[in-house]
Amino acid sequence: MELNDLIKFINQNPMCSFATVDNDQPRVRMLQLFSADMTGLYFSMDTNKEVYKQLEANPKVELCFFDPKSKAGDMVRITGKVVFIQDKSMKRKVLEARPFLKQMGITEETPSFVILKVAKCQAHHWSRSTMMEPKKYVNFG
Repeated sequence: MELNDLIKFINQNPMCSFATVDNDQPRVRMLQLFSADMTGLYFSMDTNKEVYKQLEANPKVELCFFDPKSKAGDMVRITGKVVFIQDKSMKRKVLEARPFLKQMGITEETPSFVILKVAKCQAHHWSRSTMMEPKKYVNFG
């Protein structure tokens, strides 16, 4: 799968398994992607969450995006490194797209509201139809 196809797949299937490490214990949870492009993957987060503290200690992550409608079990796995960004225009876009955050009283000025970018991504596509082939990695971000 080429980079543009990977990004399209990720944006069309925004729920992902998001894995971190807490000391020596793996931790995984479902997160909803805000957006993906050639520069990386973008999520919003609250700094009071345990996942934020895990990412501060170790910014390396692995994500898995899955297409639940795929008969071949299509998924994209990505490894990368998290960078926290304080971009008010990006925060405004997230707040516009997710009105429930505004309903919770979150604004672009809320100190605990951060955007995280998964950068230095290495991605590969997997499906039952290609699982015996060597992995083809695509780097971006």
